[in-house]
Amino acid sequence: MSEMLVERAAERDYIAGLGKGLAVIECFDDQHGRLTIAQVAEMTRLSRAAARRCLLTLQRLGYASFDGKFFSLTPRVLRLGYAYLASNELPQLIQPFLEKVSEATDESCSASILDGHEVLYIARSARRRIMTVDLGVGTRLPAFCTSMGRVLLAALDPAEAAQRLQTSERRPLTPYTRTRIDELLQILNAVREQGYCVIDQELEVGLVSIAVPLTDAGGRTVAAMNVGAQAGRVSAAELPDRFLARLSEAKAHLRPLIKRAR
Repeated sequence: MSEMLVERAAERDYIAGLGKGLAVIECFDDQHGRLTIAQVAEMTRLSRAAARRCLLTLQRLGYASFDGKFFSLTPRVLRLGYAYLASNELPQLIQPFLEKVSEATDESCSASILDGHEVLYIARSARRRIMTVDLGVGTRLPAFCTSMGRVLLAALDPAEAAQRLQTSERRPLTPYTRTRIDELLQILNAVREQGYCVIDQELEVGLVSIAVPLTDAGGRTVAAMNVGAQAGRVSAAELPDRFLARLSEAKAHLRPLIKRAR
């Protein structure tokens, strides 16, 4: 089948209403907990009528509530996220190893996957709070300025990694955030060569972290694992000596257990 026929088949099978509904759900986040129809229409680029129908459908199905002006998501939405966690063995497989690394280092340890321009936290073991934002399963952070994000970007084909960087927002979050494409590409090349990434206060002032890729039995990167710490206790330069061996050990034990990339 030609590429054109494949594209036409994909378009024929695309359910526009489902796509619109999911886009509406994705409008709600920690900064947009309550939204009006007009706000949803603007954020999704849907017409007001289409946004209204989607919101009222979500309300009728129990995924949203309405107070007469604002719509909010209900706890029922958590079923969608739980479906991923329940059907994917990766978070459950990784969790015990995160806890061992966290206990051995007395620092917080997390795992994430790459989702577009962001990393999505799929498992976490916290010893103490290291960011002003409370991290947990489901948290999303920019990939370009996080240790796990750069590890996951470095695992992509270089052309694809460059394309994702070029199309990402790359907003400086601290005075130390690297945002230039040429500099970020150099960093990704270094990450590919050394097999780990260190971040020095690029995501949040006072936060340092080190991450390694997690690979399946076939050698494909499926996730990333990191240790995060406060810069007042551990400097970025100290991270490899302090934590890389523990992360590498966990990675080595996990590799034969991960049957295939998910």
